[in-house]
Parts: sequence; structure tokens; C-alpha cells
Amino acid sequence: MSTTPTSLRRPPAIRADLWNRAALARAARSRLVVAGTIGAVLLALFLGLWVWRLAFAELPPIPDKAALWSLNRPPGATFLDHNGALIGQRGPRHGPPVALKAMPAYLPQAFLAAEDRRFYQHGGVDPLSILRALKADLAARHVVQGGSTITQQVARNIFLSPEQSLRRKLQEAALAMRIESMMSKDEVLELYLNRVYFGGGAYGVEAAAQTYFGKPAARLSLAEAALLAALPKAPTRLDPANDLAAAIARSRHVLAVMRQEGWIRPADEAFALAHPPALAEEASAEGDFGYVLDLAAKEAKTLLKTPPPDLVVRLAVDPRLQSEAAKAVRAGVGQFAPRGATEAALVALAPDGGVRALVGGLDHRDSPFDRATQARRQPGSTFKAFVYAAALEAGLAPDDVRPDAPVKIGDYAPTNDDGLFIGNVTLAEAFARSLNTVAVRLTHEIGVERVAELSRRFGLKDIPAHPDLPIALGAYEVTLLDLVSAYQVFQHGGGRTQPYLIESISNARGDLLYRRNPRPAEAVYDERRAATMVQMLRGVIEAPFGTGRRAQLDRPAVGKTGTSQNFRDAWFVGFTPDWICGVWMGDDRGRPMRRVFGGEGPASIWRQFMLAAHQGLAPREFERSTARATPRDAFYASLAADFDRDASAERP
Repeated sequence: MSTTPTSLRRPPAIRADLWNRAALARAARSRLVVAGTIGAVLLALFLGLWVWRLAFAELPPIPDKAALWSLNRPPGATFLDHNGALIGQRGPRHGPPVALKAMPAYLPQAFLAAEDRRFYQHGGVDPLSILRALKADLAARHVVQGGSTITQQVARNIFLSPEQSLRRKLQEAALAMRIESMMSKDEVLELYLNRVYFGGGAYGVEAAAQTYFGKPAARLSLAEAALLAALPKAPTRLDPANDLAAAIARSRHVLAVMRQEGWIRPADEAFALAHPPALAEEASAEGDFGYVLDLAAKEAKTLLKTPPPDLVVRLAVDPRLQSEAAKAVRAGVGQFAPRGATEAALVALAPDGGVRALVGGLDHRDSPFDRATQARRQPGSTFKAFVYAAALEAGLAPDDVRPDAPVKIGDYAPTNDDGLFIGNVTLAEAFARSLNTVAVRLTHEIGVERVAELSRRFGLKDIPAHPDLPIALGAYEVTLLDLVSAYQVFQHGGGRTQPYLIESISNARGDLLYRRNPRPAEAVYDERRAATMVQMLRGVIEAPFGTGRRAQLDRPAVGKTGTSQNFRDAWFVGFTPDWICGVWMGDDRGRPMRRVFGGEGPASIWRQFMLAAHQGLAPREFERSTARATPRDAFYASLAADFDRDASAERP
């Protein structure tokens, strides 16, 4: 029998209704849970998609390992001389790559101590390092540690911008893990050490070692290695050139970590602390190589259709000869400055056409305009060598006679510089005396087109095909480099070689991108006639009436003087069996000098340089000119006896 009061008993219908309502409530709650769950999942998917699009949608692809060495590298070029020694750098300095095995063990260890001591224990991202950095940042209430591993720094430096954002950090982590999936730990560390920025424009340990200590990375001491390892954290603030004390202070921390990790002994740390590194003396900007590096940088871009940003360019230049050339130019201009000479240029070529020295002016810092390759000026009587070479090709001979007398062809009536005439004269003597009248007669006799064709064949590309008669006296402009190269045809016995400055080009990894392919000289002139021209050029220097007597050396040498109209330009081009050199002297504004002949200022510069260039070389005869000269070419031996005239005559 129920004990429930009658008033509290519910009818069955009411109880069922209550149960239905409870079930409905439970169902509603279930639907809410399901809907909430679905919503949360959708929200998570949305947020995940948003994060993915924010961080990874535009994640750059990673190329092959070889491309990582130069990808997105700040453009720069390193220039080496003929012997492979460093002579200059343009833009950021990228040292040649250095393998880990070529470094002292403490050098990479110093960077692990400074940047990522757990490098060999993580997979590209180090959670412990991130937690440690987060704790330090929270304690300091601002960012004091980054927590990035060396692999993350590689990813950031190659692919990403330096912005401080969550997006970049996520991308950095993803790229780091990708890099470690395709490269070994040693490969990653080696890539980092050869690409990291050290301040002062130096990228990579080799460039930094040379920049700050004047030595290769393989020879760095422990103290120097610790100092370099301190720099990537803040390369501008810690630049030793600006704040050596701050850089050394951080290097002490690096040494302490290395000791704690057991990479160095306490005695090693103590010795490094007792012997802090000293910076190398800063070298002059580019010294005497400014004009050379300008030309080399321009030619490198021409040789490579798509040049990488980092180049190592090996040049044909000899640093000793370059220094001697610069000294000779400065001395010569200083001597003739009172007579209006304000500038000069010099080019010296090796027998194969390699540019061993090139001076484009007195001081590249004051004026980068290159007077050896950019300036086009009238060559004056130096052009007569091509007039006489064309005459020989037309069948004339050195002992043929022509009158040195007034000449007028149409409206053109040139005279000799001194206004005097000496009557009938052989072509050999006329050339040695640089007589204008005979050169004009010969050009008119054989035809201006023949002279123009020969000069272009020799490499004077700016000479027009149909010139006027003043071509005989060098009226058409040339560059000094082209003129010297054209004269080298005589030195080569009729063979032409293309002058060159660049021997090879490599990228930062050491991959060869270009190497000059040596080619035999192209025959452009008869060898016997070239030997005859050598003998005639020799008369310019050795004959008692030659205009180039001031250029005499202690060995067989030949050359030709030249002076343009109104003494605006003075030239001397000459060679021995070993070297060929050309000199220009004048004024940038084209103002006339006060009777400065090619046989004076330029000849003196030429002689000073050639004496230095031939140090240690035994005198040699011109093999072709002596062995292959025809009987008719024996004119030179009797020049002094046959002509007893005023030896003081000096003509352009």
C-alpha cells in the first residue's frame, strides 16, 4: 500500500509529459553539443586554413643543394690577379667557399656556442631553445632571445625577410625542417658559415677573416674565431671596426660556452682571453686597380648572359706591373704638368694579349673616367705605322724614295711640324723622322680605302670604310687599348690576338662559369712584311734622327711617336719581344699642351715602365725580324751612315 500522500500523486499522463520534456531537453543538449563540436571543428579548420594561407601558402620552394650557395645572395664580386691573389672587391664581399674540414675545429664550434649549441641534437627546430627564449623574453618583458636554430637562420637569410612576425617564424620553422630533410648537418653548418653576414660588407667566414684580420679563415686563432662568432647576432652594432670592445665582450661569452660544452680546455680559454685579437690595418679602397676593376666588372656582365650575384673573377693583371705603370704615369704627368699635361694613360699587354697593366688616369677616386678604354682621341703620327704597312702590302719597300716637299691634294695641304722639307728621302727615313708629307703622298698613292681596310683588319674598328685623306696623319679617333692591340700585330709577325682582361669567372661555390679559351693568333698580315715593319719601327728609336730616341732601352726595342694637331694629344706605342706598351698624354678638356711631343712625355713614361717590366729578363732579339728579313730589308743597318742630317729633328 502506497504511503505517498494523495495530494502528491501525479496522474500517469502528467508523468509521461514530464518524461517527454526531459527527453527533449536532453536531445536539445545533445544537438547543441554536436553543433558546438561541429562548429569548433569548422572553426579549427578555418583557423588552420587561415594560418596555412598566412604562413605557408606562399612558402618558397627549396631548390637543389648547389643552388642554395648563391640563391638570393647580395650581389658582389671578388677580383683576383693573374696569380690568384686578391686585388679588390666590389659590393658585398663574398669569400670563396671554405669546407668544414679546412677549418680549425674550434671555428665552427665557436658558432655553435654562439648560436645553436644543440645543433646536432635537433631536427631544424629546437623546442627547448624556443622555451628558453620565451622564458627570457617574458622575464625581460621584451624580446631578448630569438630561439632560432642555425638551420632556421639559413632559411631566413636565403628565403625570407628579416621582419619580426609570427608568420615569418612559422615559415622559418617549416623551411628549416625541409632543409634538414635534404641536407646533412655538416652541409647545413658549412652553408651557414659561408653565407652568414658579419658586418663591414663581409659575407662568409673567409671574407670576414680577410676583412677583419687580413688572413684566411683556415689560419684564424681561437680568439679570432670567437670574435667572428660573436658578430652575426648584431653585425652592425658589434662591427669591430666601430666597437671592438663590445665585440670582444661578446666573444668572452662564446669562449665560456665552448669551455662549458667541453669543446676547449680551460687553459685554451685563458690563453684566448689573455691574447685578444687585433684588427688588420684597413687597406686603401682599391689602390691602383680602380680602372681595372671598373673594366672587369663591365666585361664580366657581358661574358655571362645571366650572371649570378656573387662572382670570383680572375684577371690577367700583374700587380707588380700595375703598380709600376701607375708610378710611371704619375711621374710623367708631374714632369710635364708645367707644359699643360694634366692626364695620362697606359696599357701593357702580354704576348698573348692579356692586359697585364692598365692605368686610366692619375687617380680613379678623383676621376673614374678611363682614358685607356673610354676616351677616343686622334692618334696622330702613331697611325702612320698602318699607312706604311699598307704601302708595303701594296708592293713598296723601305728603300723606295719619295719627296719630302710641299704637297697639295685638292684643298688638303699639310706640312711638316717645323715647316721644313729635306727633299728626296727613303720610306725608312721618312717613317723614322715621321714626315707628314711622305705619309700623305703614300696614302694618296695607294688609296685611303686600302689604309682604312688594313687598320680595321688590325683591330681599329672605329676607322670608317671610306675615310678622307687626313687619315694619313691619324685624324680618326681610337682608344689607347685598341691602338696598342693593333701594334701587337707587328710584334706577332702578322698575327692578331684579341686583348683580354678576364681569365676566368666562378661563383661563390667555386663552380667555373667562364674560362678564356686561348686561341692562336689570327693571320692578318704577311709575316715578312711584319718583320720589315719591325725594322722600320726600330729606326724610330735607334736611328740618330728618330723621333723616339728618348725611349731607348738596354735591349732591342721598337716604337712610334705621335702628336695630334695643336699638341692636344701625345702618344708613344712600342714593344720588345717580351712586352708591348702604349702611353697617351694630354688634357681632359682638350686644351693644347705647350709643344709636348709623343717622343717626350709619353716616351719617358713608356721607358720607365718598360725598364721595370723587363727586370730579370735577358735581352732578346726580334726573331722574326732578323731571321726572316729579306735582302731588301737590310736598309736599317746603313741608315745612320746614309743620312747625316740634323739629329735634333722632332716631329709628331
